[in-house]
Amino acid sequence: MRQNGSMPLIQISQTPGFTAEQKRATIEAVTKAYAEATGKDPAKVWVTIIEVPRDSWGVGGTPLG
Repeated sequence: MRQNGSMPLIQISQTPGFTAEQKRATIEAVTKAYAEATGKDPAKVWVTIIEVPRDSWGVGGTPLG
């Protein structure tokens, strides 16, 4: 089935630790901010939170884990 209009996907990568409520609030806030900034229908904005273990992150050439 083909959708009319764009359906943006916002991906957030972070270390694990957010509660389900924090994830819900984050998804809600990001969706609202994006929709307001772009004029897009919030119902068409997709947001995913990807939890990446600390040992898979590095900053400035140094692993976090």
